[in-house]
Amino acid sequence: MRRFPRFLSRSSRRDARAGFTLVELLVVLVILSLIMALVGPRVLNYLSSSREKAAHLQIESFGAALDLFFLDNGRYPTGSEGLEALVKRPAAADKWNGPYTNQAEIPKDPWGNPYQYGVPGQKKPYVITSLGSDGKKGGTDDGADISSE
Repeated sequence: MRRFPRFLSRSSRRDARAGFTLVELLVVLVILSLIMALVGPRVLNYLSSSREKAAHLQIESFGAALDLFFLDNGRYPTGSEGLEALVKRPAAADKWNGPYTNQAEIPKDPWGNPYQYGVPGQKKPYVITSLGSDGKKGGTDDGADISSE
């Protein structure tokens, strides 16, 4: 009878029971869930703060486009013309030289709500507002309004 070297017999025994045990899989799942419990809230905070930053940047961009509209027409768009006057010529704007934005239409805020445009503002000739995640005036945290004033 021929004998195999000792290391071959051990590896053949290991092959017979290859794989992971249920305990090993449960330990890995517990470790992954603990990591997600620690990392998850931070990722969500970054997501909400990045939406707020995106809203601020869009509002600043609209402000620059409104200033160009003012330079061409000698006035800011009326409340009824709204931000649409930046992409489509209003009837009362004879010297309109737009579009004043790169988009074909005015984008919605990061939460999918339309921006609010009003004239006059309290500190500026206009005010642009995003109503935040709740889509209502006022609010707190990520539901708070973001305004150009």
